[in-house]
Formats: sequence, C-alpha cells, structure tokens
Amino acid sequence: MAGFILLCALSLTLGTTSATAQSSSSNKWKETINWPKSQALPNFTKVKRLDVADVLEAPGDTRLLLATLQGIVNRTEPRIYLLESEEEGKLTWLGDLQVPYTVHDDIWNLVKKYKHEVKGIIIYDPEVPDSINVATTLAGLKNAVVASPELANKLKSSPYKLKVLEDLRGRFEDRMDAYTWQYEHLWKQTTQRMLVGLSPDAPIAIPPGLPDSFEVIAEETEQVRDAGNKDTYDLNLTPFLGKGAVFLRFDDAFSQDGWGSAVHRVVVKADGQLIADFIADTSEEEKFLYDRQQSQVSAGDGGHRFADNGRYFVYRFEAPQGTQELTASVTMWNQYKVSAGNVQPLSSEKKEPYGYLRDYAVANKAMVFWLEVNDPEQRALFEKILSDVKPGTPYLGWFSNDVAGEFSSVEVASNHSVYVLAADWFSNLTVFSGTESKPFKLKTPPAPKLANKIYVTYTFSEGDNFQYNQHKMRNLWDDPARGEIPLNWTSSPLLYDAAPAILNYYQQSSTTNDLIIAGPSGVGYFYPEAWPQTTFANYLKQSYKYMQKTKMPLTYVLNRIDGENLPLGTSYAKAYEQHYKSPGLFLSWEDRYGVEIVNGSLPVSTIQGISTTQDGLRILEEAKANWDGKSPLFVSLGLLAWSLTPSDMVQLTNQLGEEYEVVRGDHYFSLIRQAYKLPVKPYALEIGDSAIDNFE
Repeated sequence: MAGFILLCALSLTLGTTSATAQSSSSNKWKETINWPKSQALPNFTKVKRLDVADVLEAPGDTRLLLATLQGIVNRTEPRIYLLESEEEGKLTWLGDLQVPYTVHDDIWNLVKKYKHEVKGIIIYDPEVPDSINVATTLAGLKNAVVASPELANKLKSSPYKLKVLEDLRGRFEDRMDAYTWQYEHLWKQTTQRMLVGLSPDAPIAIPPGLPDSFEVIAEETEQVRDAGNKDTYDLNLTPFLGKGAVFLRFDDAFSQDGWGSAVHRVVVKADGQLIADFIADTSEEEKFLYDRQQSQVSAGDGGHRFADNGRYFVYRFEAPQGTQELTASVTMWNQYKVSAGNVQPLSSEKKEPYGYLRDYAVANKAMVFWLEVNDPEQRALFEKILSDVKPGTPYLGWFSNDVAGEFSSVEVASNHSVYVLAADWFSNLTVFSGTESKPFKLKTPPAPKLANKIYVTYTFSEGDNFQYNQHKMRNLWDDPARGEIPLNWTSSPLLYDAAPAILNYYQQSSTTNDLIIAGPSGVGYFYPEAWPQTTFANYLKQSYKYMQKTKMPLTYVLNRIDGENLPLGTSYAKAYEQHYKSPGLFLSWEDRYGVEIVNGSLPVSTIQGISTTQDGLRILEEAKANWDGKSPLFVSLGLLAWSLTPSDMVQLTNQLGEEYEVVRGDHYFSLIRQAYKLPVKPYALEIGDSAIDNFE
C-alpha cells in the first residue's frame, strides 16, 4: 500500500549549521541532523518516502529492536515509520504527512533491508531491566540495535549476520550500578544538549474494561467526592469459590471525573476464619496485591489506595480447599466499583520493553536513564547529570512514581534550569522532525465590547505534553463540535522544531474560535518559583522566539514547590511580562478562580479546574449567585483533557443565560485590561524582535 501526495513547502529557515554532519566508515550514509545553537531541538532531513511497520501487537523486545533500528536509519534520512499507537487511528498522522509510503507485512523485511546501516547488536540483560536504557545509549553511540538474548541469536544468523558489539548480561547488579557505570563511561560521549528519561519497560497491554470472567458486586451510583459514603462494606465472594484463587478488583464508577475507589482496610474470612487483614500501603497488603496497575496510595484516613479514571487495582485471595463461604469486609469510600472473578486475569505487573521515544534518543546520541528523585541515592545521580548541562536544556521523557514523581522531578529539574517535555509515548519523532512548517496567520476576530457580564474562558489542559499533542489532542480537535464556541488549546511551542506537521495540522484547521496557547509553563514544562532567578529572565528571552514563530499569544503557568501551588512571585511575573510580552497569564489548577493584577500591570487569572460539565455548570451558577451585576466578572475554567470534549463544552455553554459570555483567552485578557484600566497592547508576535537571543 502506498500514498503519493506532495509534502508541504518550507516556510522558515532556522539555520544552516550542521551539528552532527559526519560520515560513518562502514556505510555511505551521512548524519544530517541540523541543530544550530539558536534552536532548542534538532531538525532532521526532509522526509521523502517511508517504509512502514505495524508493531502494535509485536512483542516488546521486537518493538525495542525496531525503534533502535529506526533511530540509526532515520538519523541520516527519515525512512522508517512505526505504527505503535491507534489512539488517534493507526494511519491518521501517516496520511497527513503526505509522502509515499509502503506498509511491510513482515517487519523483519525492514531489518533485512537496513542491516547494512547497522554496525551490530547491543544485548540487554533481562534480569536488570535498566540495562535496556544503557543498551539504548550504547546503540546511539555505536550505530547498533538493541536486542534481547533471544532476538540476538536470530540477528547473528543468516540473513542478518550482525555481530554482537556489547553483551550487558551479568554486567550490572541493579539500577544504580547500571546508571552509575553509564554516567562514568558514556556520559561525555553523548550529546549534552538534551536529556532523555525513559522507563526501561512498561506494563503489557491489557484490554480495556473488566475481564470477561469478572462480575460487578458493589458499585456507588452517585458521584461522591467527599468520602460521605465512607463505611465498611460486606461483600459476598462465595459464588467465586471452586476454581482456585478469587480476585477482587476496584475501579472508578465514574471514570470521567477522578474520584474513584478509595480503600483503607480489607478483611477476608473463609468459613469465619481470618485469611487476610491488611491496611493499604503496608507490607501486609503486598502479600495479596496481585495488580496495582496505576493505582496510587495516600497517607490520608490512616492510609488508603485509590484508583481514579481508567485505573484499577486487584487483590488475590487463596481460600482453603473445601471452603463453603468466603466474605470480604472493605472499608472504602467515594466512587467505588468492585468486581470479582475466579479466572486469573492479565496483570500490569508483567512488563516488557517498548520503543516510542527511543528512536529519537538513539538518533541524537542522547543518554537514556530513569532515576527516582524521591530516592536519595538516585536523586544524587540525577542532580549530578542536571548540573552538567547548560541552563535551558530540555529533558524529554517522563518520571516514575506518577503524580508524586511529576511534582518533585519537575521541581528538581527547574532547580537546575532544565525544562521538561513529556514525550515518553511519542511515536516517530525522528520522522516528524523531518517535516516542515507552513506559514500561519493568527486568526484574531475583534474582541467583544466590555459590558457588565460574566466573561468565561475555557482552557484545555495537558498542552505541555508532546504525546498528548500527538494522540489525545488529535481526537479532541477532530470533535465535530469544535469551532462552535471559543476554546483555548494549550500546546507545546516546541512542536515547531520537533513535529512541524503536527503543529501545521492544528494551525491550518483552526477556526476563529480556536486559540492555541503555550502549555505549562511556556516553552517547556517547569515551575518558575523553582527556577533560579539568575537564569530565568535569560531563558524566557531565548525561548520567546518560539512564542512568536508559533503565533501563541498567551501562556498557561504552573508554579509549584513541594507539590503545592504557589502564587506567581513579582519578579517572575515581571519577567513574563517583559520577555514574553504577556498581556496576561493563566495560572495554576485550583478549586477556585480569580484575577490578580501583579505589579500593578499584569493580569494573572487563576484557573479553576473541572472534569465534568456538571462541575462547570455548578461553578458558573455559584459565580452568578455571588455577582452583584454592577461590574464585569471574569471566570477561567480549566478543562481536564482526559474527560471533557468540545461537544461537552458546547452542551454546557448552551445552558448558560444571556448574562454570560464565553470568550477566547486573548479577548478575555483584553477585557480584563479594559476593566482594570490597564493599557491594551497589541500582541508582539512578529519574528525579528530585538529581545531574541540565541541559545548559548
């Protein structure tokens, strides 16, 4: 299968200096990645034609092999494209690239086709998963592919006949041993212009929904969020006896709003005899925890485990042979959904390697690691790496330990003047970096006249997240209701370097009701208050050109210390106003809204986050009830991108009275400035502003 359409023309030239133009002694290809000092991320050679492989159902070690092969091959010219996700449709972005492509039914044909561009194999140690990351780093440095021991045997034989360059089996004892060795022996050979943080493996793919053998035995029917239904619930597990172990699963009954099952204590009895009694997040719980999936734990209420949205967790209980009655007493609350079964389900505790961003790490010869900042020993090494790079260096990938890992890790990175680009599930970045920007003119209709109304603006969350830009945002954007009401869409300005084709799609198909703005906290995800003041202003000056080139007139800022939201300090607000030319800033994700004029000149609007239309309607009705109607009121609502859609917001807006007016973010701040008698300035989005300096 092939498609034949012309690729878009180049509209802006970013530089002519090649950062890695050097030839390999063993093949004819030259490295053609272009990375001038003035650029945050590199450009790859223009993509002309693609060989496509569907690896969605392939084993993890095969996906890892293909991703590292892709990195080596695409370093010289993007020619391999992997179908790794179907969230937005397997072929959706591939079709939008508008280049000829061939889908290969046998993915090993790609290995055979490109084997001459590879110098050999790096074998990872299955006993030490973090050796996968060390192997990925070595693959970039040695022009090699990464393979499991089993795949290495296949690659050594005909028709591939690749030689083993490094065998990491038995080399490392554990994570720290692996990354300490890597830092001491490989760090200086890798690029110092980007950092890559990737989990060495990921949970196996598990079909959504309950397993067929599971039956719901208890479920909250109301959207309880205040633990008002906290109680000890008696559950009858007797119907599930007789086929081995019994599995007890907890889900979120209302997966759209994030207040799912919260479990404190579980007591299980077989014919009246105690067989389990534990509190969540204890060593005793571990004996029965079969699959924690992405559930989280909290010290609140004496300790509890909870599962929001699509998350869940499963316990396993082995009843004595001949048991006639099995019961569980569970202390739980909020929007619980409890099911049970007696057929062992798949478990996310089983993990396997994966590809995704590894092609980009290999192509750019980046060092790949996965260090937990809440562990003192690992944090020390993490900070040593961060301190080695220059201010304004990007960290691509993500962090362990979910939300707690996000808050603490972004703070530590910010402490070292390093910003984060969530990209660990971005596919084919080596291909998208070989696409070109199209000219775009910001569609700016006239702002409404100021009146005594409740002005509301809606902002979708998650825009700092590269993989959200590629996957979930595409689905939201293609909602047929988009364009009916004003919406602010947070996105990453660095798509301009890394994935112009994706940015082009959103810009070219935007309506006058769509305003694309910079996701937290500008060009990259960071916490201003955690960033050293000595480098902050210069970083904003250097990165502002991406606000100009992407025509993003506004910025949404997250500002956290120790996991707590903070007001934006006056010096940081001044830097945004001066160097980002900000007419106003969106701030935080709170359970309240409000406008503050910082330094007497910069409107800062606190975003109140919502996850359901019911939340939004309640907040706006309360705003009206507390409003005197004698002056305009401004309300900024943040829309949780994982649970709300444009159609939802159209439905909500249609329920509002004439005293409300929904506006775009740029109009919102223009109206605020008028209401507070501040100068209303035109947006400074023309390229060539004298404040723009190079990244040095």
